[in-house]
Amino acid sequence: MDEQSDKRLAYALARLGLGINIAIHGWSRIPHFADFAKHLHEQFATTFLPAPIIQLTAYLIVAAESTIGPLVILGLFLRAALTAGSLLICMLLFGTCLVQNWSVAGDQLVYLAFFTALLALRQFDAWSIDSLRLRSAP
Repeated sequence: MDEQSDKRLAYALARLGLGINIAIHGWSRIPHFADFAKHLHEQFATTFLPAPIIQLTAYLIVAAESTIGPLVILGLFLRAALTAGSLLICMLLFGTCLVQNWSVAGDQLVYLAFFTALLALRQFDAWSIDSLRLRSAP
């Protein structure tokens, strides 16, 4: 094995781990959506955000995580999925900073770093649907 194959393997494993984490975040919220939405309403009750925006955001978070996670796992539309994941984390950071939950904001910055690192290192993506499509293209 050479250094390039190690980098491709490391990239695939990091992509797989992040994708699983994000997908399970979304999927696990689906059966308990009412509780998740209620928690968000309580968390943001003292902010300037109106209740309909908070409700819409709850749906958006679950839908985004449930979609982005599998796309990252599969490496399908990877550039778009990693970009969407980065933007999702930026949205979450906005809310987290708004309620001044700095420890969670720090955790979210780790997710943002992970998404953006995978985006920046996409040249090492060799084991994904996108890379298979590129190799099989005429």
